[in-house]
Amino acid sequence: MAVDSSLDVQLIAASTFRVPTGVSWAPDAQATDAEAIVEFAGRACYETFDRPNPRTATNEAYLRHIIDVGHDALLEHATATVYIRGLSRAAGNELLRHRNFSFSQLSQRFIPDGESEVVVPALIAEDAELREMFLRAADETRFVYDELLRALENNLAGEPNSLLRRKKARQAARAILPNATETRFVVTGNYRAWRQFIAARASEHADLEIRTLAITCLELLRGSAPTLFDDFLVSDLADGSQMATSPYVS
Repeated sequence: MAVDSSLDVQLIAASTFRVPTGVSWAPDAQATDAEAIVEFAGRACYETFDRPNPRTATNEAYLRHIIDVGHDALLEHATATVYIRGLSRAAGNELLRHRNFSFSQLSQRFIPDGESEVVVPALIAEDAELREMFLRAADETRFVYDELLRALENNLAGEPNSLLRRKKARQAARAILPNATETRFVVTGNYRAWRQFIAARASEHADLEIRTLAITCLELLRGSAPTLFDDFLVSDLADGSQMATSPYVS
């Protein structure tokens, strides 16, 4: 029986900062490592480690000024890595379009035996009859996949390398699997790329699944660099879903 997989996103790595030797500067105590990196990079451009401008003397004020004037190239010095589970292959294909990220994706050349995991679209999941129909179709597809796999392995019986034989069979049989099949990613991006992703995909015009992913990532990243993401306003839509917008990112 097909299993309905739920979105799970975890922050598994983020940049750390160390003040270089020979520099008479220390970040604000409340600044996170990512926020300290961005400020240091900006101050290094002009050697303003003595904080000559009182309006941008604090880390928070400095970062807000950077975002306000659009000097967001500085955000590329800090990075964050997330582990994503419970995303459909369809949404995964949309995620892969963001080429400023680095990706490692679950390989379909190895799909464990047993129950198949699929992501049921929200519009289908909210209707019990449609959800049952969807999961039944996923089961039927998995049945065909298993039949194809067995037949392909028989056809490749002459291949002496058992590992290669199994890979060839799986990579051919996987073509029948639906877009709803669950996939998993490790995604690394700098904070500028993350802001651009959230601005594009947390929009009310984005597909609901990837919009949910974008807002989930936003909430995680706010924990590691709140000042760099608190310009995004999360609001509720009429259908109960959420969107996020920022006046600084188009």
